Amino acid sequence: MDRSFSQLLALLSFLCIGLSLLRSGSAVTTTAGTPDGSELWGYVEVRPKAHLFWWYYKSPQRTPTPTKPWPTVLWLQGGPEIGPLDVNLQPRNSTWLQKADLIFVDNPVGVGYSYVEDDSLLVTTDWQQAADATALLKALVKEVPTLQSSPLFLVAESYGGKYAATLGASVARAVRAGELNVTLGGVALGDSWISPEDFTLSYTPLLLSVSRLDDNAGDEGNKIAETVKEQIAVGNFSDAEGSWNHLLGFIRSRSGDVDVYNFLDGSLDQQASGETPAASSSTSTPSTEKAMMKYSRYLSGKGKEDLSAGSNTITGIMNGVIKEKLKIIPKNLTWEELNGAVYNALASEIMKPRIEEIDELLSYGVNVTVYNGQLDIICSTIGAEAWVQKLKRSSLPRQTLYCGSSKDTKAFVRSYNNLHFYWILGAGHYVPVDQPCIAQHDRQHNSVPSKLVHYT
Repeated sequence: MDRSFSQLLALLSFLCIGLSLLRSGSAVTTTAGTPDGSELWGYVEVRPKAHLFWWYYKSPQRTPTPTKPWPTVLWLQGGPEIGPLDVNLQPRNSTWLQKADLIFVDNPVGVGYSYVEDDSLLVTTDWQQAADATALLKALVKEVPTLQSSPLFLVAESYGGKYAATLGASVARAVRAGELNVTLGGVALGDSWISPEDFTLSYTPLLLSVSRLDDNAGDEGNKIAETVKEQIAVGNFSDAEGSWNHLLGFIRSRSGDVDVYNFLDGSLDQQASGETPAASSSTSTPSTEKAMMKYSRYLSGKGKEDLSAGSNTITGIMNGVIKEKLKIIPKNLTWEELNGAVYNALASEIMKPRIEEIDELLSYGVNVTVYNGQLDIICSTIGAEAWVQKLKRSSLPRQTLYCGSSKDTKAFVRSYNNLHFYWILGAGHYVPVDQPCIAQHDRQHNSVPSKLVHYT
């Protein structure tokens, strides 16, 4: 755990953040909620001694019609970006509850409020995660009354996109086999780690084009990226992960500590972590702590001044007022931002692509939406374009998108049948935080969630 993987841990948001929760079981379920039924939460024991936590919100704008049933979005990792409240527990104007009911899951087991009674039960593959989450959905069909009549959309970002891809394929298979009574409306992948090879190969050209690397560093970076490509090609995924992590460290040292989640943000603000520049560059500084401070800033929508002034932190909230509200969380369970055991269990899976699962979903006729922030590096837009091209599907000319009454271009979208690709301008890795308007609102129903849940 001593390698330079601050970016890696923050990328793997399944290890990190969960402001939305889940608990119930295939064999054993525990469900609680508010008296008016607007919120439900619980645990599902998806395997013996493996417990997934879930949290359901019913939209106050819920207006289903016989021809247009109200959708449900299942968000697979965390939720502060789209949920009803921000990190200060104040209403969020850009919540996706305006468009759909929401179910948040602390996924996979071992993160957030989800837990295992023995670390040997942690998942070691994306498909094991998918099996657990499918078991969860089979239980939720009974716990959430609207789920059988509501089109279900699976949404995730970052590494969670691999979870959405495998879960989507698993759910589609279960529905086709008559084992699960839901309507899979679509899958959305936000800045998602679908093809590690394509993203790795994109880093150096992108950073050269924005002047964060020079030619000398570019040549060396390309050599490391080619090593990653070769290791993936022969199935040596563990070594590929090590080489990729080495590349991230190289980029950090030669780019002036570029922010790999938004290259216009520059380096991590020392003031946000209360450090001097010298302390920040010290090898003894916990890089994971700095990365998670940055991630918390994105999710809370706050600047460095707010955090340094002692505003609410996600960790404090989840182990305090939220845990007290839920009542069902085991007393000895501490919600934490980083879980090394979960990461280590999945380490050999990180560099495996999930393009075939996307192709499978498209072949079933499932709507797949890919959206990417223009300023992201870790899951860059040019990397996403590269893996989407491997699907070998023709596409129409892209359309320009606006937001509200503004005439400024906010995004582009290109579609072919059930595949949609969004270029989100001015956004980095966390699109709903960086561009909440285009991520949520558009009167012409061209925003990401509107397109995702638009049912005809």
